[in-house]
Amino acid sequence: MAGKPKLYYFDGRGKMESIRWLLAAAGVEFEEEFLETREQYEKLLQGGSLMFQQVPMVEIDGMKMVQTRAILSYIAAKYNLYGKDLKERALIDMYVGGTDDLMGFILMFPFLSAEDKEKQRAVIVQKATSRYFPVYEKVLKDHGEDFLVGNNFSWADVHLLEAILMVEEKKSDVLSGFPQLQAFKARISSIPTVKKFLEPGSQRKPVPDDKYVETVRRVLHMYYDIKAN
Repeated sequence: MAGKPKLYYFDGRGKMESIRWLLAAAGVEFEEEFLETREQYEKLLQGGSLMFQQVPMVEIDGMKMVQTRAILSYIAAKYNLYGKDLKERALIDMYVGGTDDLMGFILMFPFLSAEDKEKQRAVIVQKATSRYFPVYEKVLKDHGEDFLVGNNFSWADVHLLEAILMVEEKKSDVLSGFPQLQAFKARISSIPTVKKFLEPGSQRKPVPDDKYVETVRRVLHMYYDIKAN
């Protein structure tokens, strides 16, 4: 019997958080090794574990997988969260891709200066409410089902809920004009595996703080300043 997937990353969200979300939604227990020193990172490099010299890296089914999208696609397919046919998979890929674009505006937020954070906060809310959320609002309304694709829980639903909660951390009432998304958030949050992940004490990571930023900078030798989009 294969062991639990093992995740190698920092003790924080970053690109690994979506992987944690998807594994948790699938009901899969996983272990984590947190990178805290440059030496740990260099050991992974020297051991050949990081194909492109970067994390996230996940050990699963005898593989050492890198590239976030590849890892997520594998997990989604393995645990039947990737649609029932090619057309549904294409829709899931499109919706996840759009959600990824929105998350991209948030990913580097912790590394910005205080001034740039305020600018970026406005950008995040503007993009969410004018470009991305209207798409999913229409999909849910036209589709008339509980989920984004077909009538089954999928990776697309997990990813969208994660994005919604991330944007709400920047503006708590951001869904006020999106009744379909409000209902969607409530439905997906009540799925037992998702509900468990949202509860205190789970492996879900909190909003990145200064300690997380300092650790990432130290381990990856990030000596440059990040600029807002």
